[in-house]
Amino acid sequence: MQSIRVKLLAFFSALLISFPTFAVTNWVNFDIINGHINLPVTINGIEGRAILDSGSQLNAINLSFINKYNLEFDKGSKIDVKGIYSTESSQLYNNVTANLFGANIELDQLAGLRLGHYDVELLLGAGLLEKFIFQIDYPNSRLRLFGRDSIDLAKLENIDMQMDRGTGQPIVRVELNGEKNAWLILDTGNSGGLFLKRTLATDSDWLTHYGAQATNSFGVNNAGTTESFRLPKVKFGPFTIENVQTSVPSEGQIEVITGQDDRNSISHIKGKNIKGLLGFDILKHFVLTIDYKSGHMHVGLPEDS
Repeated sequence: MQSIRVKLLAFFSALLISFPTFAVTNWVNFDIINGHINLPVTINGIEGRAILDSGSQLNAINLSFINKYNLEFDKGSKIDVKGIYSTESSQLYNNVTANLFGANIELDQLAGLRLGHYDVELLLGAGLLEKFIFQIDYPNSRLRLFGRDSIDLAKLENIDMQMDRGTGQPIVRVELNGEKNAWLILDTGNSGGLFLKRTLATDSDWLTHYGAQATNSFGVNNAGTTESFRLPKVKFGPFTIENVQTSVPSEGQIEVITGQDDRNSISHIKGKNIKGLLGFDILKHFVLTIDYKSGHMHVGLPEDS
């Protein structure tokens, strides 16, 4: 399958300060740590990492980072942040200056969350992603941004993708094991492969057939228990991936896949149900070009060197 080939003049000056018109930035290298995309970032002269999370509707700053260096930022209001297993109140921080993609940017309404080790400074979600077209080259661990007018991704897309009207999350349509089609949240913050609603697996007896085992799972706010197994194949756009790591909540475990207020409801997008999350164990094979705001994506393989 051909990957996107775009010949555009690249320049990269004060990119995120004033969001000027540009064609395409230079590639920025990232590290994959526990399945997460980690970009270099500096705040208050302190070098650290920013996690790119396409499944997050907000941007966040790590409370462990703030506490470690006794930092003070302007405080805003408080909001409720919904994770997979629980909801908690979070303080918003404003006027945080960060050096990211080689430019100084000012970030507002950063939710204060515990994001692990203090060297993780930021989590970047919809607030950043919707401003550009992102191209993520997972095999070569690099990322670049296109101006929104530089690519007509609606003509190049090769996978069904939409945006959830209620939460702003990107969802993609995949084929599971040649048996079912399902809409899943495209989640670069998910270090696993698939996280599915339990009924999707029990209806096909996958837990028994593929020898599911109990495991622990960690969301943004809390931990839960899951059952994990390997699904023989998943069709993702024009490609089929085999032996995909898959988890479902343990029986009786409450989870919020879509972030809706009603935990017992199923979110609908044009009559389609969201059935889970799709993460790194699938994405790691591909070059993804994503129009987060309009809901278009191209899935390709890295070009030959």
